[in-house]
Amino acid sequence: MAAKPRFRNDAQDAGADTEDRSTKHPVDETLPPLKMFTSGLQHVAAMYAGVVAPPLIVGAAVGLSGTELTFLTGASLFTAGLATFLQTLGVWNIGARLPFVNGVTFAGVAPMLAIVDTTDDKTDALPIIFGAIIVAGVLGFIAAPYFSKLVRFFPPVVTGTVITLIGVSLLPVAFGWAQGPNPTAEDYGSTTYLTLAAVTLAVVLVLRRFTRGFLKQVAVLVGLVIGTLIAIPFGVTDFSPVTEASVVGFPNPFHFGAPQFALAAIISMCVVMLVSMTESTADMLALGEIVERPADEKTIAAGLRADTLGSAISPLFNGFMCSAFAQNIGLVAMTKIRSRFVVACGGGFLVLMGLSPVAASLISVVPRPVLGGAGVVLFGSVAASGIQTLVKAGLEKDNNVLIVAVSLAVGIIPITEPEFYHAFPETAKIILDSGISTGCVAAVLLNLVFNHLGRRRDDDEVTAPMEPGEEISETRTAKAAHVH
Repeated sequence: MAAKPRFRNDAQDAGADTEDRSTKHPVDETLPPLKMFTSGLQHVAAMYAGVVAPPLIVGAAVGLSGTELTFLTGASLFTAGLATFLQTLGVWNIGARLPFVNGVTFAGVAPMLAIVDTTDDKTDALPIIFGAIIVAGVLGFIAAPYFSKLVRFFPPVVTGTVITLIGVSLLPVAFGWAQGPNPTAEDYGSTTYLTLAAVTLAVVLVLRRFTRGFLKQVAVLVGLVIGTLIAIPFGVTDFSPVTEASVVGFPNPFHFGAPQFALAAIISMCVVMLVSMTESTADMLALGEIVERPADEKTIAAGLRADTLGSAISPLFNGFMCSAFAQNIGLVAMTKIRSRFVVACGGGFLVLMGLSPVAASLISVVPRPVLGGAGVVLFGSVAASGIQTLVKAGLEKDNNVLIVAVSLAVGIIPITEPEFYHAFPETAKIILDSGISTGCVAAVLLNLVFNHLGRRRDDDEVTAPMEPGEEISETRTAKAAHVH
């Protein structure tokens, strides 16, 4: 029987263009132009809404005009493309060289909103945010090779809790969008706005349920388009950002002012960087299994360098912190297209869209209620992804149940009781008002205390009562036999 061809990476393929294509690992294969184009476009469509949501949220909180919001959105698309290039193509020891799409991480939204809320002059908010991201990115780049050695301190019980908190923390934003663009307006929360949000949500759900393939993957994007068209007769769709935008443009460096460096904001974004690096590590491990190129310590370190360097560079072009997009991992698993060059092609689309203000302005046309309806699915899916991770966390162990319970409670405080930390200094509130940051810190510390420090053999035993129909575990059976 003939030996199975051995996969090789690009470094091993130098000067081997004439060799049989089957000897090259699918991750390093280049596809025919048409398939490369359509597959790359599909990756962009699957993550487009996720890239533009954070700048829309933060930009609205700062009070940017439609034109400025378009600029901020285009900058996020442009920097997402650059970060994707770093991750897929790689430079030196930077980049996992896996089919990763990078974009603005949701983990930073809540802390950035907290920074905006605690900044007296809103024109300083974005420079303070950008300054904090630059510092966090540089520190993360330095820490990347060391962080890759600490994977064991970030098990599913920690990552699952954090991802769940990200989704839960962002859902109130979707609910606010669904009620209208102006909280002080008389029609805020009107039946018209709520109906538009509900119709958009219904369209997305129907597409996800009754379609397949490409259309199913772009259900959120199609839902936004249909919802916007339905909103036109109601007079809530504003096309002025498109008419005012130029066809070609460039995200001028430091458009919103030179970066400012505030200690509290820097600490907050460093915590977000920790969360982002944790998510990316988990994503690399998952994607490595899917494409049959397991991510080792070296690959993880290189991937984290790409994330952190991309994050450090993004503020120069008015972009935010970058991280791997988990939804695109599902797309790789579904399509079985594992080529990293396909995703690099998608990165090219992102850069081109960022260089075209007209393309970037299209999303700003979408009415807030329509965004709210789609946001329920988008942000809810993030929370559901965290719950899926928690399923793997061994919640049959009392220790892990306590870690999740307390961490979620700490993280949900700013959502349920926004004034809970009102007596604390303003600088501390920037960190404390971010449930994601506080929940992440709580999960890491509790995991260390319960699962690493002074661990005893009986710590894993379940002491909680069984639910009806629960199978009797070997541990319970052994204990019962011992008692009787």
